[in-house]
Amino acid sequence: MNPFATHFDSLEEFADRVSEVLQCPITIEDANHRLIAYSTHEHYTDPARTATIINRRVPEKVINSLWREGVIPKLLSNSEPIRVEMISEVGLGNRIAISIWKNKEVLGFIWAIEMEQTWTEEQFELLKQAAKAAKNLLLQLQIRKHKKEERIQEFFWKLLTGHFSSHNDIIQQCHVLNIPVYPFSSVVIFHFKQEIQPQVERQIDYLLKTTQQLAVPLYTIDHHRLTLLAAPKSNANAQADIKRFLRSFIAQMNERFRIEVTDGAFGSIYECYTKIEKSYKEAQTVLNMKRAFSHDLGNVQSYQELGMYQFFDLLLEKKRDGDFYNETLEKLKQYDNRHHASLVKTIETFLDHDSNVNETAKALNIHPNTLAYRLKRIAEIGEIDLHDMNQKVKLYIDVKLAKYEASH
Repeated sequence: MNPFATHFDSLEEFADRVSEVLQCPITIEDANHRLIAYSTHEHYTDPARTATIINRRVPEKVINSLWREGVIPKLLSNSEPIRVEMISEVGLGNRIAISIWKNKEVLGFIWAIEMEQTWTEEQFELLKQAAKAAKNLLLQLQIRKHKKEERIQEFFWKLLTGHFSSHNDIIQQCHVLNIPVYPFSSVVIFHFKQEIQPQVERQIDYLLKTTQQLAVPLYTIDHHRLTLLAAPKSNANAQADIKRFLRSFIAQMNERFRIEVTDGAFGSIYECYTKIEKSYKEAQTVLNMKRAFSHDLGNVQSYQELGMYQFFDLLLEKKRDGDFYNETLEKLKQYDNRHHASLVKTIETFLDHDSNVNETAKALNIHPNTLAYRLKRIAEIGEIDLHDMNQKVKLYIDVKLAKYEASH
């Protein structure tokens, strides 16, 4: 007779029943290692289980260890119970684990601490029966979760597109939807090489739900893009924390799932939730500028790092309205066209290297004397004083702006 073929009012009641049958502590997690239920078994437990119960999710260091030891890949590829050997550095004792499946999707996991006695075949079979019984309970939970997620998705898009004008209205809506509110936040955008399919969506959700580097209360997926709200733990090292998260997310998508994320960027960090739209636009600007200036901005990830490129959309709009014109640049372009020369490239490279003659000559693969001659010709033809910072900065911006205009 199946000991789990009965009605359970809650997952907690079910966990207690599994614990009673198998005579060991039980924890049940969703597919993202968030704690759903745990037994009240009074026998031995270990530090990893204690931390999971306290924090309502498995500690990230434990998850990383389970990936490294190949435990999670096994759980994600078959429905049989597996034995998990002790990982003492993260406080994990010997366990038996099984994944809970619906068709080809993992809904969650059951973890049983192996007590003093080695498990019998009968116990393994009982655990398999428990996993099958848990499926219906988790499906009910999933249905409620999906309905809530649809409402949350709509709310996030409203935030990104500036639907709300009052910070208090946003906070009130967060409380209604049970979305945690954080003092500081920034919008992060990841661009994927391939369009994001449902299987990849689940892998993204897994990484975002298991990371403990920062909080991710909201995210949405649109074709090749993942857009999320990142909440650093404090404002003291917020920029560094988000950059660390970007690097970690991109690396883990590749290492764990062989999914290539081609780029990531984030907007400024704000306290007021009405600024989420602004942070979103800033993150988009970073990605746009990186596409136009891949060589110059290859390592840039934040809006604050863009420097003068922050203003290029506004400057381009002004330029197209005919509000300004750089005579020096036009003279150099005309000279290049007539004589098949490269004075514009020379001055751009020179200014890229902060007017350092040796570094510029090396980048252009020419002799420093040749560079000195070209700079003299640039000053003469363009009628510019290359010792005047104001003139150099203006020319540098216009050279870059011309490239940006050409890319549009």
